[in-house]
Amino acid sequence: MDDRPAKPYDKIYVEIGNVCNLQCDFCPPVERGAGRMKRELFETVIAQAAPLAARVCLHLMGEPLAHPEFGELVDVCAAHGVPVEIATNGTLLGGARSEALLRPIVAQVNFSVHSFAANFPGRDVGPYLAEIFRFTRRALAERPDLYVNYRLWNLGGSDAERNAEVIARVEREFGVVVDRGVDVRRRKSRRVTGRLSLHFDTRFDWPRLDGPELSPRGTCRALSAQFGVLTDGTVTACCLDKEGATPLGNVHEQTLAQILDGERARRMRRGFAQGLLVEDLCRRCSFITRFDGRARRLSRARPAAAVT
Repeated sequence: MDDRPAKPYDKIYVEIGNVCNLQCDFCPPVERGAGRMKRELFETVIAQAAPLAARVCLHLMGEPLAHPEFGELVDVCAAHGVPVEIATNGTLLGGARSEALLRPIVAQVNFSVHSFAANFPGRDVGPYLAEIFRFTRRALAERPDLYVNYRLWNLGGSDAERNAEVIARVEREFGVVVDRGVDVRRRKSRRVTGRLSLHFDTRFDWPRLDGPELSPRGTCRALSAQFGVLTDGTVTACCLDKEGATPLGNVHEQTLAQILDGERARRMRRGFAQGLLVEDLCRRCSFITRFDGRARRLSRARPAAAVT
């Protein structure tokens, strides 16, 4: 039984760098200046996040393993007792980076294996997967408690046809047969062995302020389950706010607790609770439609009204 006190948020997304060694078509370029979070700022963020978030995700934009001090940043999380989750394309695995991912504080590693086909449509996926398989074998032996996900988040995209090749190689490597029938509305994961799973999902469009307004109604888990911090210390409500279009504050000027209790954050929460989207970016977010069922229930319970 876990006797640790519950935290207000499930996750904090900390963007340790917005630079990536790939450019996937499903991941739009970052318009902000390229940068990496300095260790001193990271230590401040994690110290303040420790009582607030149950887990830190070392990604928002960028490839986290590209940070030159990645191992040291994992150690900072360990010092504050904050479990780590990471999403990586896996191309920079090996050496000290793999060792850092096997440390006890790391709770989950997500490999975006769909990224290979998106970047190298004509190349053999075998060598790429071989390094990921080597890491996974070590994790299964040395860290059987570590969750490892192979993400295929490209259903509905032009490169989804290559998923069959990836699944076949996973089956051969681990001596399993994977159920190919996927309905992500019901079940997204297929267990392979131990705590290794294939994780499927559909593609989505990143919201942007110059995109079309989709709806003034909806709800979201932003600011109830998660929030994000960009490389420069800007706090955002959501892991999809890649440009900081809804800045709530900056940790250089206020603490995380102060920012999350600020007027803009409170107004967003009130809106979500009423099934209303008060921010322009939220009204242009197609991902929010995944919560339409809850939004309809909220709208029926509360008449439409301006959020103040």
